[in-house]
Amino acid sequence: MKRLVVAFASIVTWGAMFLGAIGSAQAQTYPSRPVTLLVPFVPGGITDIIARVVGERMRVSLGQPVIIENVGGASGGIAVNRFHRAVPDGHTILIGQWTSHVGGAATNNFAFSILNDFEPLSLLSVGPLWIIGGSHLPVKDMKELIVWLKANPTRGAAGTSGLGGGTHMCLLDFQNKTGTKFPLIPYRGVAPVMQDLLAHQIDLSCPEAGQTLPQFRAGTIKAFAVLTPKRWFAAPDVPTIDEAGVPGLHFPFWHGLWAPKGTPKDVLAKLSTAISAALADPAVRQRLIDLGHEIAAPEQQTGPGLYAVHKADVDRWWPIMKAADIKPQ
Repeated sequence: MKRLVVAFASIVTWGAMFLGAIGSAQAQTYPSRPVTLLVPFVPGGITDIIARVVGERMRVSLGQPVIIENVGGASGGIAVNRFHRAVPDGHTILIGQWTSHVGGAATNNFAFSILNDFEPLSLLSVGPLWIIGGSHLPVKDMKELIVWLKANPTRGAAGTSGLGGGTHMCLLDFQNKTGTKFPLIPYRGVAPVMQDLLAHQIDLSCPEAGQTLPQFRAGTIKAFAVLTPKRWFAAPDVPTIDEAGVPGLHFPFWHGLWAPKGTPKDVLAKLSTAISAALADPAVRQRLIDLGHEIAAPEQQTGPGLYAVHKADVDRWWPIMKAADIKPQ
């Protein structure tokens, strides 16, 4: 009996060593095939563009193609749900942002924790939101806009990119802080919002600023304030929201990358190295700057750095959404 126990223990030991060797070999050969980068929104938007810029440079470090796969819908929820079921081997990663990982995470009935059931890799970049209006509006600045909205509570209408999205929460918080009321009209993205704003069918919106900078420069929209503590380098003549008279309405619109929970540490390290190399590349940095984004600080280009930014926004915005009775869909 004693010999049997010893023999069994030896088998278990050798089995563990064998499995460990396999795991080590897998980590050493990672990636062994193309890496899929899930984008939780349709092609052409700011998240899709950033994914392609960063993913293309990651290819150089990883030695494998980084294939972009767009899975839109449900404020990013369809892609996030699918990503939660991905094999944790590093061959599927996810780009996300405020809408998919804060607002959308509150309105989608996920059966998992958006904060704790993924492996954060790195914050990528941060761009501002700004409050804009159609060129037809009879106001020239934020002070006049607020007066006009209060005097015309049934006339002003604002377009949002969907329930719980960044544009929706920006405008809702703006209403709370200014005592204004105006209809919030949901659309299926920023593109149709801008179409109706330019056609003067609606009056206001609060999109990611980089996407609408060309229209501002062309004079077809008015920009009343950027939702940041300091002025935006891409449009330095536009005041901050604090300067415009609505202090504290700050809304940094960030992007980050995640891996599935349980991804081996060696694989996470290789992904992190590839991301850092991408964000250090002059061509990538210039492309992000051209989009109006600031590259994440070095201390934020880490898993803990992304987690801290993500958690801070969840802690801030989920109570606001609950108070507004924005319920899971």
